Amino acid sequence: MNSISKKVVITQKFFDDEAIAFLKSRDCEVEIAQLPENVTEAQLSPLQIQQLLKGAGGWILGHAKVTREVQSLLPELAIISRRGVGYEKVDTTAANELGKVVTIAAGGNDASVADQVIGMMISIGRRLREAQEAMNNNSWNILVGTELYQKTVGIVGFGRIGRSLAKRLKGFDVEILVNSPLLEPDDIAEFGLKEVDFDTLIERSDYISIHAPLIAETKHLFNANVFTRMKSTAVMINTARGGLINDTDLLQALQQKQILGAGLDVFESEGDPSLKPVTDALIALPNVIAAPHAGASTHEALKRTNMIAAICVADVLDGGDAPAQCVVADGRKTNI
Repeated sequence: MNSISKKVVITQKFFDDEAIAFLKSRDCEVEIAQLPENVTEAQLSPLQIQQLLKGAGGWILGHAKVTREVQSLLPELAIISRRGVGYEKVDTTAANELGKVVTIAAGGNDASVADQVIGMMISIGRRLREAQEAMNNNSWNILVGTELYQKTVGIVGFGRIGRSLAKRLKGFDVEILVNSPLLEPDDIAEFGLKEVDFDTLIERSDYISIHAPLIAETKHLFNANVFTRMKSTAVMINTARGGLINDTDLLQALQQKQILGAGLDVFESEGDPSLKPVTDALIALPNVIAAPHAGASTHEALKRTNMIAAICVADVLDGGDAPAQCVVADGRKTNI
C-alpha cells in the first residue's frame, strides 16, 4: 500500500478550502480538475477522465460515469470517493475486481434533502409558484391552497434521508406511512409511523416522497397505473433519482389532473437526454416545483460532504479503511 499515489484529483464543483487543507494535512497532493469548456463532469468521456486523473491515487467526484473502461484506464487509482450518497453511475463490480475502493459521503446531505422535501410539499400545497406568477401578471387574487398539517404522508424508502424527513414531519402532526425494507422496529415507536404495503401507501397518502435507490426493481416504480390509484389531491415528491418515476406518465397525470402537483429535483432525462422535452414540459407546469438535482447543494451540506469525501480518500491512501458506513465496494479485500 506504500506505493499508492497520494495525488487526489477533484472533478466536482464547490470543493471548499477547509476540505482541501485537510487533504494537504494528510500529505495529499490536491488538484482541482479544469474541465473542458461547456463540458460537465457527467459528460466527460473515458479518455478525458484518463487525462484529468493521470497519476492520481484518489478521485473525488460527483456525477461522472465511472465505468469498467474508465477504471481500467486508471490503474494507479485506489479510491473513487463520491461526494454524495448515490452510486449507480459507478461500476462497483468492476471496482471489486480491479482492487479499487468506492465510497459515498454517508450522512452528509440528509438534512439538506429532507429540508428540500418539506419546502416542496409546502410550496405545492400553498400554490406559491402559481401565486407569484399571478402577481407578476398584476393579478392579486388569492389562490386557496392546502396545508401539510395533519395530512397523511407516505415515505417510500427509509434510509438516512427518509428518517431525517420523518423527524421534520413530526412537527406537522401528520400520519406517516412507510414502505421500506430498511424499516427497523424501533422506528415505529420513535417516529410514530405505520408500516404499510405499497398499495396502501399510494392510495391513502396526501403527500408521497421517494427515498429509494434506483435499481432494476425500483425503475418506474411510479407509473401510469400508480398515478390513477393516487388521490386526485395527492402531491408527488422525488428528490432521490430520476427513473424511479416514469416522467412521461407523470406529465400526463399532472396534465389530466389525476394528482395535484409534484416536486422534482431529479429527472429521467439526466440519464436519457432523449427525454429532455418531457422534463421541459414538466417544469413548465404551474403545479410543479423543480430544481436541477440540487437537494444536497447547500453551503452546509457541501461542507459536510466535502469533508467526508476527503476523509475517505485520505484514510485509503494512507493504507487504512474509510469509515465503514461510507464504503460500498472494497476491491482490496475482495482480491485477498
